[in-house]
Amino acid sequence: MKNNIFFLLTSIIPLIGLLMAFYFVKKIQNQKISKDKVKEINQAIREGSIAFLKKESKIIAIFVLIVFFLIFLLLDLKIAISFLLGAFLSFFSGNIGMRIATLANGRVAEKLEKDIRGGLNIAFRSGSVMGLIVVGFGILGIALLYWLFGDPKIIYGFGFGASAIALFARVGGGIYTKAADVGADLVGKVESDIPEDDPRNAAVIADNVGDNVGDVAGMGADLFESYVEAIIAAMVLGVSIGISGLFSYAFIPLILANIGLLSSLGGIVWINISKNNNVQKVFNQGTWFATLLMVILTFIFDKYLFNSSLKIFGSVFLGLISGMIIGFISEYFTSADYKPTKKLAEASKGGAATNIISGLALGMESTLVPCVIISVSTLGAYYFFGIFGIALAGIGMLSTLAITLAIDCYGSVADNAAGIAEMANLGPEIRQRAEKLDSVGNTTAAMGKGFAVGSAALTALALLVSYLEVTGINVLNLAQPKVFIGVFIGGLLPFLFSSLALGAVGKVAYKVVEEVRRQFKTIPGLKEGKTKAEYGHCVEIVTSGALKEMILPSLIAIISPLVIGFLFGKEALGGLLIGSITSGFLLAVLMANSGGAWDNAKKYIEEGKLGGKGSDAHKAAVTGDTVGDPFKDTAGPSLNILIKLISIIAILIASLI
Repeated sequence: MKNNIFFLLTSIIPLIGLLMAFYFVKKIQNQKISKDKVKEINQAIREGSIAFLKKESKIIAIFVLIVFFLIFLLLDLKIAISFLLGAFLSFFSGNIGMRIATLANGRVAEKLEKDIRGGLNIAFRSGSVMGLIVVGFGILGIALLYWLFGDPKIIYGFGFGASAIALFARVGGGIYTKAADVGADLVGKVESDIPEDDPRNAAVIADNVGDNVGDVAGMGADLFESYVEAIIAAMVLGVSIGISGLFSYAFIPLILANIGLLSSLGGIVWINISKNNNVQKVFNQGTWFATLLMVILTFIFDKYLFNSSLKIFGSVFLGLISGMIIGFISEYFTSADYKPTKKLAEASKGGAATNIISGLALGMESTLVPCVIISVSTLGAYYFFGIFGIALAGIGMLSTLAITLAIDCYGSVADNAAGIAEMANLGPEIRQRAEKLDSVGNTTAAMGKGFAVGSAALTALALLVSYLEVTGINVLNLAQPKVFIGVFIGGLLPFLFSSLALGAVGKVAYKVVEEVRRQFKTIPGLKEGKTKAEYGHCVEIVTSGALKEMILPSLIAIISPLVIGFLFGKEALGGLLIGSITSGFLLAVLMANSGGAWDNAKKYIEEGKLGGKGSDAHKAAVTGDTVGDPFKDTAGPSLNILIKLISIIAILIASLI
């Protein structure tokens, strides 16, 4: 009876969130596209995005069915059902979010004819749909499984399903988006000296498709995974603490998730009703409003309803503040408004080599503060509430995910709108407004990547603690060779995984370069703009290449913990988790911030600084950006999933080893 009431109560706010998402979809659909050229380009991007997801879903479906039966045979039917639901909701959330993004991009471009605020509203509502469905379905899925089975350990299967889909979405989508982007830039900007998103470039449609399959569907699946796994890990640890008054500690994570969603809804409404045309200021206000609401409501819950002597509040507050600090540190190191990226742009005057050296140095330096913040947050949360506090800090960091993800996905829609404005020749004024939206989107994307890395680290730490709890390991003795081997191989995995992901982008990008060159050479009048490029060829090349190349790194991520666990035992597997979390977190921060800085250094020069477009500094910065693209959008984000996936697999096979 108590479980039934709890399930109903924890479902109310997620359902309100999903209703709001549906309302935003209807608002977007009501805004019609009037220009035929915009409609044509919008449809091409949409069809390319959906075609990629359909092909990817066939590979994913085979994998999911095989794993479902293996879990059923080796572990438990209930865990297998949880896995299936997690995989379905993760893929469904990313799919819906991407479809809405491709519905909105052309509408944003046209709406900018009137003013910038109209374009902002559509782009943000599109991002809000993704944020609300990811959080809404995450909470509902966990609450449903807890209501059905009453044991949060079974729900680890749900987290594994989410992780598996996130890996395919991030790796496949990341290879797609950056292979198309790098190929388009190398031939378009460097060789042919034509602008970004120029319709003469055969790779521009594939490039815009990539923004959706990588940065919308991929990011959605990534953060869906972090979100649900943070909640599940905290629920498992909460069971071991017991009950206080009316509440079981296992219920606390879901209650906090509901409070976070309610706070995010407040921030989303704030942004929608604001009349301010300063996009960055509006987003900052909405984020701060949601954060403040989360702090106040969590304090009220802990002080007057649960009364844990503010242990819950302290842990959640640490995680929440840590996430914001890591996001702002990412902005500091990647935004052209600050010193690090300006210095990187200056280094471009010395050529591509000095640009790349300076970019790598910047990324390495940027690991310091996030590492300190995660360490302080972990230590403080442990002081407040032991290992349960560490898990609660992870929930705190992700508590306002709905608005964070909404702002992040807004950036991809704004980027697409800027591309459509250029390709459809909507005029310099509309293009300028679109670029203004896009420039804010670059900042929000950099902060989103920093946030994703930080949340991945805290979630992985919570899962590590859960693994030690499940296996009964109190001490990992590094003097034991098996444990040391585990740590060593764990530290290696992120580098091997990144190598495969970066290599895959290089292979597919080379095929795109060859195809774009072929079209410029063989299609009469294309260079002069008299003939239309054959966009479909590049879309097909990138789709096939990305799906083929994503398989090997994905298999390595899944097989590694199985091999170490069954060959060397549970202590060695614990060492593997420690090694992979440590090197994976630092490498992900380096790649995200180096890549973001290279991108914004190029844009800084394009604004007329240091010689502007066409200068030697600009050419060097474009080369740096092509290196940074797979860093920040393929390998870096995929590492977030790698460290969590290894941890969740370790927990699931603990009973077998």
